[in-house]
Amino acid sequence: MNKYALITGASKGIGKAIANSLAGSGYYLLLVARNETELQLLSQSIEQAYQL
Repeated sequence: MNKYALITGASKGIGKAIANSLAGSGYYLLLVARNETELQLLSQSIEQAYQL
């Protein structure tokens, strides 16, 4: 069964740490943040780090 998580405030601080932790645990993520540029950078780094 696939695991999913919605993370708000994902581009900084605790939200970013939670996103990385859950991605490492195999979760599919829906990331939400106010800063589009930082959100895209996070998304790219997660995709590269966890081969998504």
